[in-house]
Amino acid sequence: MTSSIITNQIRSMSDDDEEIIEFLMRRNRPRVFRNRIDHINKWNDTEFFRRFRMKKPTFMYILGKIENTLSTVKRMTSITPMQKLLVALRFYATGNFLITAEELVGISEPSACRIVQQVTFALAKLRPDYVKMPQNMEEIRQVSYHFYKIAKMPRVIGAIDCTHIRINSPGGENAEYFRNHKGYFSLNVQTVADANLQILDIVVRWPGSVHDQTIFLNSKLKTDLENGRFGNNLLVADSGYANSQHVITPLLQTNNRVEEIYNESLIRTRNVVERQYGVWKRRFPILSFGFRIKLETTMAAIVACAVLFNITRTHDGEEPPDDYEARNFIIAQEEPSQIPVHANSNQQFTARHRLLNDYFPSLLGGNGQ
Repeated sequence: MTSSIITNQIRSMSDDDEEIIEFLMRRNRPRVFRNRIDHINKWNDTEFFRRFRMKKPTFMYILGKIENTLSTVKRMTSITPMQKLLVALRFYATGNFLITAEELVGISEPSACRIVQQVTFALAKLRPDYVKMPQNMEEIRQVSYHFYKIAKMPRVIGAIDCTHIRINSPGGENAEYFRNHKGYFSLNVQTVADANLQILDIVVRWPGSVHDQTIFLNSKLKTDLENGRFGNNLLVADSGYANSQHVITPLLQTNNRVEEIYNESLIRTRNVVERQYGVWKRRFPILSFGFRIKLETTMAAIVACAVLFNITRTHDGEEPPDDYEARNFIIAQEEPSQIPVHANSNQQFTARHRLLNDYFPSLLGGNGQ
């Protein structure tokens, strides 16, 4: 019995020694890294634009804004800030970590995931500089002027709406709160567009089952409007929002030519936010494919895509070549419909009422019939 115990102990010690030796050999073995592709020089301008959704000078501009945040201790194995940004942009273009990892040689799928998270939060922190409502009266006048040129709607500083971004079920007891009326899990994302499709404001925290009007009622933007930050200027919206002193919506039924012209003007003016969603999602197809990452990172990534969208709209001057698979997906999917918000009992105090009585009749020479 004693002999058997001693034999087992010796065998155990021998096994331990072998494990220690194997560990030391693994630790001292030089790691082999594949050469990573120089994507800046590998691709011509057109192909780089298609793959990374922006032109090379724009890429370098964005890199300059987040390079310090992405920098790490200089080691032979370090991934440079430039490589990190390329990884994130390719993910926003494909929505797939595996594709991203395979194309960017030398980066594993888990590494790509960590890199995307780091870059995403770095980009999202740029939001105050690139996603903002007009900051002073001169900017307000400029925004309003460009809206007026569309269909002669006065005093407009933004077109507001919501779009659904697909997500995986977040799990937990509140998961169904994220399922929208079309039956899939989503975030209901509110944005405000200017006449040039720039994103002036974005709200990303609401589950897909929440109504557009609820999101607006709980937004800082509504408070700013009510506090007079933007003077007597307005937002244009669809019938999913309540008509008010600061938000004008279409008439559900028209009774004369003045009302018809009002509706025509509002619909044409508000159309910029619909166009914004189409262009935004074509620029970064992941917004159509949907996110399969943690909810917190998803929210940050949507903000990051808004930041990138505004920068690229300003710097690139054109849209990247279509990804036809993404384009077909965008066309095929439908937004969950919103229940129209019924008019309140104080319509005579709304901006729409004043426009219908004071402004639009003047476009017809005072004849409202």
